[in-house]
Amino acid sequence: MGEVAATVSRVFRRREPSRLSPREVWRRLRAWRRIRFTGGGGVFTAGAFAVGFAAINTGNNLLYLLLGAMLGFIVVSGWLSEQVLRKLTVHRRVPRGVTVGHPVRIDYQVTNGKARLPSVALELTEQGLPGRAFLPMVLPGATARGRAENRFVGRGVYPLRAVTVSTAFPFGLFMKSRDLPLGGELVIWPRADRNVEDLPRTGAETGGTRLDVGPPGPAGHRGEYRGLRGYRPGDDPRDIHWRSTARLGDPVVREYERSEGETVWVVLDTRGTPGERAEIAVERAASLAARAYRQGRPFGFAAPGFLVEPGQGTGQLERVLDALARVDFRPHAPAPTSPAPPERCVLVSPAQGKDRAEAPSGLEDMKRGRP
Repeated sequence: MGEVAATVSRVFRRREPSRLSPREVWRRLRAWRRIRFTGGGGVFTAGAFAVGFAAINTGNNLLYLLLGAMLGFIVVSGWLSEQVLRKLTVHRRVPRGVTVGHPVRIDYQVTNGKARLPSVALELTEQGLPGRAFLPMVLPGATARGRAENRFVGRGVYPLRAVTVSTAFPFGLFMKSRDLPLGGELVIWPRADRNVEDLPRTGAETGGTRLDVGPPGPAGHRGEYRGLRGYRPGDDPRDIHWRSTARLGDPVVREYERSEGETVWVVLDTRGTPGERAEIAVERAASLAARAYRQGRPFGFAAPGFLVEPGQGTGQLERVLDALARVDFRPHAPAPTSPAPPERCVLVSPAQGKDRAEAPSGLEDMKRGRP
């Protein structure tokens, strides 16, 4: 008898509805559907009320017919807009990273899962971003693509939580919207085009040409062959080992051993107050990494909480820029430590001049802080 009672109790506990806070209930309802008047829709609805009052006061059958037609327009508009937003699947594609001030293009792929009805006049937006993608029509069972464009004035990582799909179809009286949960993030890189001092050169020379601005120059000396590894975004396509790639089915690249004397470490001191000087320091660090990339030299990045091992190529530069996009400045942040001999490091600090990075001789504090 006790076992039966326990089983019944468990069944009732499973059926007991979960308690949601009023805020969570409102969030779910708001994500399900939202509707708001357009300018013309507000005027039309107010006109319907005016016609209704006039019909009641005068008893004129013509006014009743006009009121019925206007209410029918409103009902049909609501029903059709509801059908437009049903059974839609959205896939988002964002860039690997974008530099501050450049356009951020987000691509959408919308699939209409309805068997007969098309989805018409769709607008797609990201919560908190002004850019919009417009799709005139998505046929039944078909897929259409659109693109939204935004710009950011500051570096950082901006989370993406949901895509809002809206439509004013068919009469433009209302704008009906729904939120489709879709996680992701946008990584906004700092500028990397500031004029900075040349990098230190110790040990073996790379043979790369010094370039202050412009596209990447020829790669420097590759060093001794080390082995094979999996492809990472940004790796030089010339390093792909095609036989291994064909055998394994995944891209495989050659890896080379570089001389430690060629490697440059960019070290960022994050002790400071967030603001203009801190952002200038981040941009100087990015510019130093970009210069090493253009010269074909191995380079790494270090900051409190961040360590990017030395490497070369576009992928290495992107990894450093990703780390710089996530760096935070605090007045009481820990002091940076030297990941290599100080003569191969360049310290960048908010306390320096606006467009000047310290030479390696300025790492005395890092020498004392070396582990």
